Amino acid sequence: MIDRIQAVLDEIRPALQADGGDVEFIDYNEGVVTVRMKGACGNCPMSLMTLKNGIEARMKARIPEIQGVESI
Repeated sequence: MIDRIQAVLDEIRPALQADGGDVEFIDYNEGVVTVRMKGACGNCPMSLMTLKNGIEARMKARIPEIQGVESI
């Protein structure tokens, strides 16, 4: 499961890095992926939208077992 999650994050990462940000995988537990938004994404007011509409949406589409993505 972790390899599948990392693969999806690797697809998303270039877009985040283009804007000076990044995402780091922290944990997977009972359908919930925990990530840390880094760089410019860590302080961006749009980071919640990026997390939910970008990362979470792609994660759920590619891995049906994922119920949600949370940021710490």
